[in-house]
Amino acid sequence: MSEERSFVEEARRAKLPALAALGLNPFGYRFDRTHRTREALALYRDEMGEAGPVVRIAGRLESWRPKGKVGFGHLEDATGRIQIYLRADQLGEAWNLVPLLDLDDHLGITGRLMRTRAGEITVRATAVELLAKSLRPLPRPKREVLEDGTVRSHGGVADPEFRTRQRYADLAVHPEVREVFRLRSRVVTRIRSFLDQRDFLEVETPVLQTLYGGAAARPFVTHHNALDLPLYLRIADELYLKRLIVGGLERVYEIGHDFRNEGMDRAHNPEFTMLELYQAYADYHDMMELAEALVADLVREASAGGSRLTRGGVELDFTRPFRRVRFVEGIREGSGLDVLTASEDDLRRRLREAGAPPEEASSWAGAKLLDEMFAAFLEPRLVQPTFVVDYPKPISPLAKVHRDDPRLTERFELLVQGREYANAYSELNDPDDQRARFEDQLRQRAAGNEEAQPFDADYIRALEYGMPPTGGMGVGIDRLVMLLADQPSIRDVILFPSMRPED
Repeated sequence: MSEERSFVEEARRAKLPALAALGLNPFGYRFDRTHRTREALALYRDEMGEAGPVVRIAGRLESWRPKGKVGFGHLEDATGRIQIYLRADQLGEAWNLVPLLDLDDHLGITGRLMRTRAGEITVRATAVELLAKSLRPLPRPKREVLEDGTVRSHGGVADPEFRTRQRYADLAVHPEVREVFRLRSRVVTRIRSFLDQRDFLEVETPVLQTLYGGAAARPFVTHHNALDLPLYLRIADELYLKRLIVGGLERVYEIGHDFRNEGMDRAHNPEFTMLELYQAYADYHDMMELAEALVADLVREASAGGSRLTRGGVELDFTRPFRRVRFVEGIREGSGLDVLTASEDDLRRRLREAGAPPEEASSWAGAKLLDEMFAAFLEPRLVQPTFVVDYPKPISPLAKVHRDDPRLTERFELLVQGREYANAYSELNDPDDQRARFEDQLRQRAAGNEEAQPFDADYIRALEYGMPPTGGMGVGIDRLVMLLADQPSIRDVILFPSMRPED
């Protein structure tokens, strides 16, 4: 496929024959570096003067200021940037390479550490190698060094679609973006450590499933040619993990990708990362304590040991215990209606009064209607970390009936600033009750609810062997990282989110 190139790109490509004439491969194989830039900077001591140790560093040429037979620049790697000093009389024949360099080229530099008269630690090069030619310039911002030594960036790439679509360029020119994904990695590592210390076993369950379930969502459908049958990308890990509880693995968790064939917005991506965990002989109260401890631990990781985060100008306090609000009472406070006793007509009327589209509202019923009441009258009012507890039975088909009120289930969600971060149950372990709820889901599906769950006969069979009392919880990793990294959109914390193909 032919591609129209810019003048700059053509100029860079024009240097390839000159490099070949010098016997230089513009795309090297390897480089034995002794230090990364941060390590090299830490190695130097002022008493060394111009006789610092010899180092071998590698990275992108981030800036370049040539002047005759000398030049200063900066080399950037994953740990930071360091100044380099190139002189013709020090490099000899290797100086022939220097006029053929461009910003963003990957270089290997060998040289001695020194401090310039301007006070900057610098590598005085004795050898330079071209490791990879940059044929397309990165959209770098301009850097301004202020009097106090801080660096301010101007320009660069502001278009969010470009930054997301070309994440490689976004990462290359925005160190703060790289930090978001380093934090994400630390968060996942810390979650694993937290659960491993509590004797949870990390497991893997099928991504391709003959029958999907565990959540109210539409699946992605594919086809297995050899078996000639449809398969579904999993929408949740729940039902397989609870099968493992039946099998005697008493504490299990999985961190993996789930897929839901639904819309995309600032909080939803069709492919996302979930933590799901299950603990035998526990209930949703145990899960609340576990959720508090886990989230508080992750906040300490993101806030250098504190318990508070400021997000959107609001200080959030993650000091334990978190606030508890009952589902029914919370909606009654916001709407004036009791969702357990009010008619569906009254609920729809109240939603229309609150601004719901009349045509859509008229079609809402059952679990969908309860969800809309929650979204309209309770969710937005929950700013500080809050557990919403004790959900009505119709919207929790996998949760155990509340021991004090059969109209409710033992379920909670953790909300911060009106957004859900965790969902947990006292898990339903009565196979006959589970069968009846699956049958109700089938009736909802027949009535037009495309997100109702299918009937899983094998899961019923597993429950019939006996599943002990169990607490379970799901945590959205992407949303959690959004909160911890202070990012406004799920696209900002997923390296390659779902997007339409380019034209």
